[in-house]
Amino acid sequence: MPDAAPDIRVKRLYDPPDRNDGARVLVDRLWPRGSRKETTKLTLWPKDIAPSAELRQWFGHDPARFAEFSRRYRAELTASKDAVSRLEDLMKTGRVTLLYAAHDENHNHARVLADYLKGRA
Repeated sequence: MPDAAPDIRVKRLYDPPDRNDGARVLVDRLWPRGSRKETTKLTLWPKDIAPSAELRQWFGHDPARFAEFSRRYRAELTASKDAVSRLEDLMKTGRVTLLYAAHDENHNHARVLADYLKGRA
């Protein structure tokens, strides 16, 4: 019997924690402004899973660049075996909620990361 699909959710860090979040993983390289570490209830903050500073700056949250950003970020993830492996190990324990700070809920790296992880499962 094949393994069940991973239970990955994506959520803005600024949304309140929920008991159904499971493991809460911040996937941003920088600590989000205005957020307090004491109230985020993080399970993990693997900074090396986030896009490189160069890629993040190039993207600049421009939706017109999202397709190319996604391609480049996936290439970075493929090269980041240890960081991806840590998340995959965590996914084996149950639900994982990927947290991000970007304003755009559709064009952000957490969505790309979730799709990438689901594709590897």
